[in-house]
Amino acid sequence: MRYYVYILQSEKDRRFYVGMTNDLKRRIKEHNSAKVLSTRYRIPLKLIYYEFCLNKKDAIKREKYLKTAWGKRYIRLKNYLTGRWEVI
Repeated sequence: MRYYVYILQSEKDRRFYVGMTNDLKRRIKEHNSAKVLSTRYRIPLKLIYYEFCLNKKDAIKREKYLKTAWGKRYIRLKNYLTGRWEVI
C-alpha cells in the first residue's frame, strides 16, 4: 500500500503542518473540514508538498524526520531553492 507524507500550510496564520496518510485527498478534506484537532483553527489549509513511500514504516520515519530541526531545515532549503513556498 502506498503512503503519503505531506506538508500543509495554513492560509490563516501561514504555519505548516506535516502529516502522513494512505489517502491524501481524503485527509486534506478532513483537515479543511475542521475534523482534525491540530489544524481545526488554522483552516483553510493548502497542500504545498507531498511525497510517497512504499510502506507505512517508511512514511512514519519520514514524517518524524520532517518534524525534527533537521527536517525543518530541509523544508526551508527546498523552499529557498524552489521559491514556491512561503517563508517558514
